Amino acid sequence: MNRPGLASGVPPWSTAVTAMLAVQLSNALSVPVIDQVGAAGTAWLRMCFGAGFVWLIARPAIGSLRRKDVPALVVLGVVTGFMTTFFLAAVERIPLGTAVAIEFLGPLGVAAIMSKQRKALVWPLLALIGVVLLTEPWQGAIDLAGVGFALAAGICWGLYNVFTQHVGDRFSGISGLSLTIPVAAIATMAFGLPQVISGQLTWWVLPAAAGIALITPVIAFGLEMLALRRMTHTAFGTLLSIEPAFGILIGLLVLAQTPSAVQLGGIALVVLAGASAQRGGGRQSEKPPQAEAPVPLTKGSR
Repeated sequence: MNRPGLASGVPPWSTAVTAMLAVQLSNALSVPVIDQVGAAGTAWLRMCFGAGFVWLIARPAIGSLRRKDVPALVVLGVVTGFMTTFFLAAVERIPLGTAVAIEFLGPLGVAAIMSKQRKALVWPLLALIGVVLLTEPWQGAIDLAGVGFALAAGICWGLYNVFTQHVGDRFSGISGLSLTIPVAAIATMAFGLPQVISGQLTWWVLPAAAGIALITPVIAFGLEMLALRRMTHTAFGTLLSIEPAFGILIGLLVLAQTPSAVQLGGIALVVLAGASAQRGGGRQSEKPPQAEAPVPLTKGSR
């Protein structure tokens, strides 16, 4: 039974903020699991358990698939899996808040590129200055691999935002996740499964990975999909500006990662850049997913 009034009564920014906190909490909680089965192994376990949880909540609507839906679903599934894999590989090497700030360059870049105002392109440059302050390369201790993984995660994050909105427009609720999270698990299996097999699979690893998966991808990605259905890319990208600050906060509270004064200044620049990148509200035309007649996924169908 659909209850559109319930969803529309909750401000989209509140679901987005809850999702951001959930994502950063799950990333921090993943660190002990990474120590046991590696970053790729942890990401793969999260996707596998996440697919199972989502299937319990919302069965995949295979019968409603149209041929033109498939590319977006596959791309979203792949970038979801590797966004998590690359980011956990970064967190394995650099502090959580720094990794989030670097990764944030991806969606911030998308928000600036999709903006109609050319001056919006200055904000990724400001965020880049903030990232330099965060990484403190003059200290000589910068982890290039960690930075590289965070940048790769950022590219995936930017694509994730674009395709999440597209898929969210087509499928109601979190039914889109029931199709994309299994794709994410399959896409990352070649990297994650070997690490799980060769790692230290102690008794608590699987329950821990299952609990983290319930937070992200199930709850967090579901909330993001709901938020993106009701917001523009630029409005969502602007709201994401506070996520690096959330990364610093969760890193401090959960992982005891204390930033320096210079790094706090860097985070402030990143947040300022994100907040200034674009201002916008709800999407101009908010349409519920259309219940179109499915086109069979067979050769010769249009």
